[in-house]
Amino acid sequence: MTTVANDSLPTHAGEAPYGAIRDGQDVDVQVLVVGLGPVGATLANLLGRYGVRTLAVDRELDIYMAPRAISLDNEALRVLQLAGVQPGEVDTVEIPIVRMHSPYFGEFARIESAGRLDGHPRLVTFHQPQLERVLRDHLAQHRHVTVKLGTELTAIEHMTDGVRATLRGRDGVSRSIRAQFVIGVDGAGSFVRKLAGLEVTGKTYTEDWLIVDARNAPIPIDHVEFICNPARPTPHMVAPGNRQRWEFMLKPGETREQMETPETIRALLAPWGDPSDMEIERTAVYRFEAKVAHRFRVGAILLAGDAAHVTPPFVGQGLVAGLRDAANLAWKLALVVHGQAAPQILDSYDAERRPHARAMVQLAVRMGALVMPRSVGAAVLAHGLVRTLRLIPPLRALIDEQKIKPRQRYKHGLYVRSGVRGKLRRGEPLRQTQVRSSVGERCLSDDALGTGFALVGFGKDPALHLDAETASALRAIGGRCVHLGVRDSGSEFDDLDGTLVPDLAPDGWVALVRPDRIVLHDGPVTESVRIVREGLALLGHTLRVAAKQPSGADTGFHTETTA
Repeated sequence: MTTVANDSLPTHAGEAPYGAIRDGQDVDVQVLVVGLGPVGATLANLLGRYGVRTLAVDRELDIYMAPRAISLDNEALRVLQLAGVQPGEVDTVEIPIVRMHSPYFGEFARIESAGRLDGHPRLVTFHQPQLERVLRDHLAQHRHVTVKLGTELTAIEHMTDGVRATLRGRDGVSRSIRAQFVIGVDGAGSFVRKLAGLEVTGKTYTEDWLIVDARNAPIPIDHVEFICNPARPTPHMVAPGNRQRWEFMLKPGETREQMETPETIRALLAPWGDPSDMEIERTAVYRFEAKVAHRFRVGAILLAGDAAHVTPPFVGQGLVAGLRDAANLAWKLALVVHGQAAPQILDSYDAERRPHARAMVQLAVRMGALVMPRSVGAAVLAHGLVRTLRLIPPLRALIDEQKIKPRQRYKHGLYVRSGVRGKLRRGEPLRQTQVRSSVGERCLSDDALGTGFALVGFGKDPALHLDAETASALRAIGGRCVHLGVRDSGSEFDDLDGTLVPDLAPDGWVALVRPDRIVLHDGPVTESVRIVREGLALLGHTLRVAAKQPSGADTGFHTETTA
């Protein structure tokens, strides 16, 4: 399709035009993304990488420059890697430890967050406006993605083959487009969710909080601390750009107007230095919510991010959960709109993501009880109990090593359920590690797998165990074979530290890995045909499993190094 300038809707900085939208003219897109915050922009980038004709709209003309979300974990950084964000594009501060202080017991709990997992730091802080700018800059690289700012969704009409959406620009003119799917990524008050008739349940906290973001604080900090004083609970953390953030819980009777005065802010910040030496970037009063939508999908309408679930900030998982949504949903939409999978696979998005999102919300609620006890008695009881439990080594490890954090382990979803139990688990992410290609280039293993499905052979080349029909079917869904071996083994990629071979999977094993790096199926490499075909069956393909599998056959299946 020819890319032309849009002469009907205004083009704003950061937009990537895709086709002309004219008065009275329908424009077909495969996916309409409503909301271009960090989750919506990540989703749109993933769809662009998968070649999906996407229109992403946002009612605002530019990025909201005040920081909001502030923390990302290794899982979130891995999703951004999948979306094309390169190391160093976003400034981060690695957080070595999270401390929880009680006025009665001192440091009663801590979370060790130093080190790396799956190729990324376990916990970092970041500056949200910078992340959003990077994501929007990446969108301009995708010829299949159009961004329209200053544009809001006003209506959705269900059709047999998707929806007709009405969009209104800042000029007041409404235009309609047809889309196969609409994704609501438009925040906690989601208009898309309301149009879809989807309800949310949960809790809105009655306490208000004042957030203060400042630069150049005289007293530095290199970690995150929660001052769990019932008189005034205060989370405090470092952020990039010589920034720090404080969150102060309001006392009964205190108002937004009182708390946001310069005098009050100076008094609150005084324990950390002279506020006149600081540059205050943002002050805002808000309330936390803990809510999850009853469903994440109704027909052609799906929800992601805060539109689907709102998480209190006490475990730093609000934005992270939304990024997990984007990674889970994008490739499924791509397969469906390209006719490479049955539409029913989209039901697995709700089945996989909603239980995990709810578990994260529940964890944040429990953590909130420690951070903001309602009385001295509640603080002594809760903090004393946690301090006592940490005297028992297994329980201390549960807290200190973040083992209380719900794992991204799907009980139900799009993977083959039964199988040999071992370190490699279906329905869970494949670990990521550093690998070296046969030509000596180093990269992370996700980059080696490519953007689509990967049939990963551990120690053995899976391509040698596929027949021509199965290999062709794998290629048809954007899949490829990847041979991982130990150092200097002569394989396509060498696992440099033994994380995957042989620690995770034995020599001669194979795994069919989804684009979001979840293991869909696995087994002996000699059974590669069966594994691929059973995996394809979950997508709606009907290839018959071969009775006898070739060994060492030349299938004509040639892979490329994508690192």
